[in-house]
Amino acid sequence: MEHISKYLTPDIKLSCYEDKLFKSDIVFDHHMLIWFISGETKIVQAEATHHFKAGDIFLIPRNQPATIINYPKDGLPHKTVVMHLSTKILRDFYTKIDIKTRIISVPKVRSFGSHPLLESCLASVVPYFDVVEPFPENLALLKITEAISVLRTIDPDIDGILANFEDPGKIDLVSFMEKNYMFNMPMEQFGYLTGRSLTTFKRDFKNAFATTPQKWLTHKRLELAHYQLSEKNKKPMDVLFEVGFENLSHFSYAFKKHFGYAPTAIAGK
Repeated sequence: MEHISKYLTPDIKLSCYEDKLFKSDIVFDHHMLIWFISGETKIVQAEATHHFKAGDIFLIPRNQPATIINYPKDGLPHKTVVMHLSTKILRDFYTKIDIKTRIISVPKVRSFGSHPLLESCLASVVPYFDVVEPFPENLALLKITEAISVLRTIDPDIDGILANFEDPGKIDLVSFMEKNYMFNMPMEQFGYLTGRSLTTFKRDFKNAFATTPQKWLTHKRLELAHYQLSEKNKKPMDVLFEVGFENLSHFSYAFKKHFGYAPTAIAGK
């Protein structure tokens, strides 16, 4: 896989994947504002799956688990402009204005289509990637501030996401895991998102499920895969990434070990 990223600053980049597919399970530390130049993306969250194509603009909120699958399309690479809306930048922005808003504690991916105000803002940074000398950070901050201002203009609920600077608090572990088990994250990340240290997470998990996190996660992912194959008539390659596996050989091995037959034995029936 050839992946090329050009950075204006750590918070603005031009990202390009030229291979057939790139998949990652990730929780972003910052909100990610993304404009598609070419390619396609599928984003799987606990309660929704999103599809985006060339021209689309969307925001991935921070601290929300997601599986992201990027594809080239029509002979063109998967190419995007990405802005990190960091907590520091957002804190500085919101200290200058007086807002009263309802905080959205579990935000979802927000889609803005090809809104002309956002598109013109993000498209305007593309020529800057050809600049050889270091790009002035104050100019980059102006572009990010412009993007935040546009978002607030076109989305009346966006302050409820961008102005929330709290780390995840301690939440119900069982409910969270039942919704997010398909995301292949380190145990430390599961702990953080449920408001626990790794040690406390493992202890609470054992008390709740009477087994280890890894055994439980593998079982849940394989059961979901079986359902997708047998009831939804999906193909193994379409299923394995969405249920938390990284490659077909590992998925097939684990599936056969668990059920006694290969996923291809039921796929498409």
